[in-house]
Amino acid sequence: MASFIHRALFLVLFSPLSPILFGTHSHVKADDSLIKLQCRNSETPALCIQCINSDPAAPQADKVGIAAIVINCLRTHSRILASNMTKMASREDDERLRSAYQSCSKGFLKAVKHLLKVVSVLKMGDYDKANAGVMSALEYELSCGAAFEESKRKLPGLVVYEMRVYEALSEAAFRIIDRF
Repeated sequence: MASFIHRALFLVLFSPLSPILFGTHSHVKADDSLIKLQCRNSETPALCIQCINSDPAAPQADKVGIAAIVINCLRTHSRILASNMTKMASREDDERLRSAYQSCSKGFLKAVKHLLKVVSVLKMGDYDKANAGVMSALEYELSCGAAFEESKRKLPGLVVYEMRVYEALSEAAFRIIDRF
């Protein structure tokens, strides 16, 4: 549990950068150099770039559009995680574990809703609120991981991988938004 909390605190305490220093949203369109520039400060730039390039709208995206694409990748991973948790709950005989899976699934579905709002506030230029929304969505993932870490029950490798990708994309979103 401590490792999840430490990661969240790191993201909150060390990633914020002042919008005064970096200005606000500009309408420069995305090309490879802009995408790389936006992703280079994340802990996993290759994942960030892969996410952005997976969206057909990426070549026309400006800085805010790039951030929105990363948020949409997060939404996709949140939906996948919710689905995986629901499937595992349906196969689980242990009532406590079934309940934990169901709780995680509900959390990831709530995260999808938070992230949809994040895209809206991001496009309105409220970057602090956008980062807060990303953090709210990340908290569902962190609490889910912590619940299983405390129970000593191991999650399937694919689910753990999806959760790590979710954390990495959350961190990338924080870093991109903080640069506005």
